[in-house]
Amino acid sequence: MSTANAAHAATSSPQGKGTRVSAWSPGMTTGGPSFGNQTIRMVVHSSVAGSGARITLSNRYSTTPLDVSAVDVAVQAKGGEATRGTTRNVTFGRFGRLTIPAGEEAVSDVVPISVSAGENLLVSLYVPGTTGMSTWHSDAFDTTYIASGDHTGDDGAAAFGTTTTSWYYLAGLDVVSPTAKGTVVAFGDSITDGYHSSTGTYSRWPDFLGRRLAAGPGPQRLSVVDSGIGGNRVLTDVPNLWQGVSALKRFGHDALGQPGVKDVILFEGINDIGNNAGPDGRPLTAQDLIDGYRTLIAEAHAAHVGVVGATLMPDEGNGYYTSAAEAIRQSVNQWIRTSGAFDGVIDFDQAMRDPSNPAALEPAYDSGDHIHPNDGGMKAMADAIDLRLLRT
Repeated sequence: MSTANAAHAATSSPQGKGTRVSAWSPGMTTGGPSFGNQTIRMVVHSSVAGSGARITLSNRYSTTPLDVSAVDVAVQAKGGEATRGTTRNVTFGRFGRLTIPAGEEAVSDVVPISVSAGENLLVSLYVPGTTGMSTWHSDAFDTTYIASGDHTGDDGAAAFGTTTTSWYYLAGLDVVSPTAKGTVVAFGDSITDGYHSSTGTYSRWPDFLGRRLAAGPGPQRLSVVDSGIGGNRVLTDVPNLWQGVSALKRFGHDALGQPGVKDVILFEGINDIGNNAGPDGRPLTAQDLIDGYRTLIAEAHAAHVGVVGATLMPDEGNGYYTSAAEAIRQSVNQWIRTSGAFDGVIDFDQAMRDPSNPAALEPAYDSGDHIHPNDGGMKAMADAIDLRLLRT
């Protein structure tokens, strides 16, 4: 079953007790490592409370079929340890084993487990044979636990002697929320992905946005998922495989394919500018990037999804910065602010720039590389979002 088919099959609970929304869903790419006779245990940080969970396994960017012998989900106690008594077996079409063809995805049956906003689940999957190159999300900024053999049923983490900071094959968690009416997709590059945020603290700006929505007056009305991929570009694929196909290619799947999607925050383009990567191998112009945005906006509107545009943040002091690149960034930001093409605008540039040098990040928000915010900067980004822009 494809994600797109599954995502739109049930945005409302058949029992009428809520709306099915995406609670967690990273953008996936090709180029991951091979596994064999191993259990992969991954942490899923839910942005919203819900029940009736489903997970999505992706073999979308792999070239060989993926055999999975067992999958389970549990509430995280700490690290790779599950809370005793919470482990639930996961089935796909009522079977515990499945084979996902190359280029395909599988959405699980409903799992009888509940999760709170900000709570972590552990998803464990056992792959018995050699997988070949995996579909993955390289920069998870969270810890994944790996064991030899089948340890899907273990509450403890003693067998999980290897850790990494990537996710493998696991591409989504969706739940039926009693309060949320839709999903907000944060779509972007490494800044959205959380590069230089603290590992395991959920300090990416979409995480802070999810907490703002959960803490607001009244019940939480929207979930938030992070579809950022480090190095990703709007117009062109990145030569480094793990940085993904272009936004133009992945937007329909990674953003518009999310269960319950209502709005997309589109915040991408600095990698196009910094690499001077225009279409067909030619130098980039501001109009190229604007045309790309218009294409994505049209796709979203055709799917009845709103698009909020975010201005591109300054990067003086980073290797991307040149006077020519800065001129393109300024032109693109002016268009984002004034064109009326987006359904709303978030001015990250204004919120994050140094008042005494608008071409540079505010030093208090700078992680040190002059392009990626630190944890405080990530929070400032989320705080700069007018929640009234997001449809409930």
